[in-house]
Amino acid sequence: MTAGSALAAHTWRPEFEAETVWALLRRRAELTPDALFGVDEHRRTLTFAELRAAVERGAAGLTRLGVRPGDVVSWQLPNGLDTITLSLALSRLGAVQNPLVTMLRERELTFICRQAGARWLVVPGEFRGTDHTAMAEAVAAAVPGLRVLSVAAGLPDADPASVELPPEPVGAADGTAVRWLYYTSGTTSDPKGARHTDRGLMAASDTFCANLGVTAEDQTAALLPLPHVGGIAHILTALRSGSSLVTSAVFDPVATVDLLREQRITLLGSGLPFVRAYLARQRAEPGTRLFPHVRAVLFGGSGRPAGLHEEIKSELGGVGSVSGYGLTECPYFCWGTPQDSDAAHARSEGRPGPGGEIRVVRADGSTAGTGEEGELRLRGPQLMLGYVDSTLDADAFDEHGFLRTGDLGYVDSEGVVTVTGRIKDIIIRKMENISAREVEEHLITHPAVADVAVIGLPDQETGERAVAVVVPADPAAPPTLADLTAHLGARGLSTRKFPEQLEVIGELPRNAMGKIVKRDLTSRYGGAR
Repeated sequence: MTAGSALAAHTWRPEFEAETVWALLRRRAELTPDALFGVDEHRRTLTFAELRAAVERGAAGLTRLGVRPGDVVSWQLPNGLDTITLSLALSRLGAVQNPLVTMLRERELTFICRQAGARWLVVPGEFRGTDHTAMAEAVAAAVPGLRVLSVAAGLPDADPASVELPPEPVGAADGTAVRWLYYTSGTTSDPKGARHTDRGLMAASDTFCANLGVTAEDQTAALLPLPHVGGIAHILTALRSGSSLVTSAVFDPVATVDLLREQRITLLGSGLPFVRAYLARQRAEPGTRLFPHVRAVLFGGSGRPAGLHEEIKSELGGVGSVSGYGLTECPYFCWGTPQDSDAAHARSEGRPGPGGEIRVVRADGSTAGTGEEGELRLRGPQLMLGYVDSTLDADAFDEHGFLRTGDLGYVDSEGVVTVTGRIKDIIIRKMENISAREVEEHLITHPAVADVAVIGLPDQETGERAVAVVVPADPAAPPTLADLTAHLGARGLSTRKFPEQLEVIGELPRNAMGKIVKRDLTSRYGGAR
């Protein structure tokens, strides 16, 4: 089937239109100059007027260093108000930004900077035990023309009146001015760079604003990495709606929760590890509501147990969990709404945003019916223009211009999207398909399981065998395979879906967005039996 966004609750409209990110910031600072934009873990704050002034000083400082419009600037920086200021200063200059998560190391950085044609690599000095400046210098030695800028001592800063700034960037009439290169988060061997425009990323933010009903009264926890495409969406949401955000370079289950609590957070997020920490803290203080102003707890980027929604709703408050769905190539395509049912909150990803279209396609290429599973294919204003390596585009898009996501799911009669797994995350045993995600959702409910991934490994007799890789709740008392299969049987799962092998691990490998990197597990256990 093909579904548009007509059923979504799109009563939200932006206060004004803007063709570029810089124009968005400038107009917001004019409308609500004294309203709070952001707070960091040091309790440093910026109003929208202060943010604009800091951005203009940063743009002047970068200009003095030699950054020019059109330069590709790769930056690998932790969350913080300075990182936001730098990014917006680059937007003011009309640079092409290539944000990079801090977990990337020399091999990935060299590949990306070379392919992107980066002229600058901005790094934080030392962060979490890694000397990023030394690493960046090694990258620069391998990438001709690349210059390193360390901001360990602070951002470049200059009086805008003392520097001749370039003209303010303008949006291309057809929306095709590429200003952002976002690379996939590394679940494949080589990252793929998605080419985005200001207009496309603002459209992604519009989906969030529209479906969540964001207002100037909201405070959003912006804890996912700001160099991720979801990070700029949070920034743009604040500029779009006049809301504020709270960010931190490192998540600490005590200090960060205290920060969110005192800032009267309303949109809490984002992802399973954070939510586990919130619930643990709430359970340690059962007599007091930890986040009394919260409207919703946000999910995106990783799966969640179906029963978690009720825990969140009863213990943390608000409407419970609200999830979104998108990819680096097509960010913030769907979001749930506060008006959705509890069943939808628990299992689904909401509806497409303004202008979003989705096709569900069967394995034979035909269009699936309502409620029928197939590959999810997406098209909308936030869709990338293509990859940096254009040879990848032919396989990325179908004949109608929809992105082939590789995700399995369905759309119900209300237009709500549910993701059921990955095409490549299907284990084929004895010529029968087993959904790894389905088995994982049952296993995570076992009290002895803290985290789990199910993978398929080659098997000479059956084709593939299902392997459960488990992080035990108590390392001294891990569950046995018999424990897990008995649990699955009690939950009514067919015996043909039971894992045949159990591996116990201290921590699952995850990328910067919390997604399990299953290729690391298949490599690790590929020879085990």
